Amino acid sequence: MTQSVGKPLPFNDIRHLQAHQFLVDEAYLLDAQKYEAWLDTLTDDIRYLMPVRVTTALGAGFDTSPGMAHFDEDKYSLGRRVARFRTEHAWTEDPPSRLRHYITNVRTFAGEDDAHLVVESAELLFRSRGDVNEAALVSCGREDVLRQSGDGWKLARRIIMVDESVLRMQNLAVFL
Repeated sequence: MTQSVGKPLPFNDIRHLQAHQFLVDEAYLLDAQKYEAWLDTLTDDIRYLMPVRVTTALGAGFDTSPGMAHFDEDKYSLGRRVARFRTEHAWTEDPPSRLRHYITNVRTFAGEDDAHLVVESAELLFRSRGDVNEAALVSCGREDVLRQSGDGWKLARRIIMVDESVLRMQNLAVFL
């Protein structure tokens, strides 16, 4: 697993600017539900993980449930989810959700080599579906590893840490 090296990169560092641009472009693809194009921004060995958060006593030393995750996916499973959206069996997204991914607090760190960057960000997802359901919000922090490839940066790992232990969204048929 790639680790960050040193202090955050300055905001005017070209690597930080490229990482920030990657996240903004990714948010556009997800908002526009261009999921096949989004899959192209992932490495073949992607790990996409969203541990289950738990509320614990101060000093417990953990805030996730060991071995449990809402998502623990690879490129194959992400691809299957995307393919399912295009079938009549995707009732959780028929009608499709209206999505807005707000990305902020982006901090970029050098990776252990020049081909990797570690990127921290905060995300707020607004999701509206249908005419009668209430809109939902999901707030989370993300730690990403971006890997340089022949056609730019690609997402190699994402760890999503939601800010609540009980999710109030009707389902998790979304990408964060």
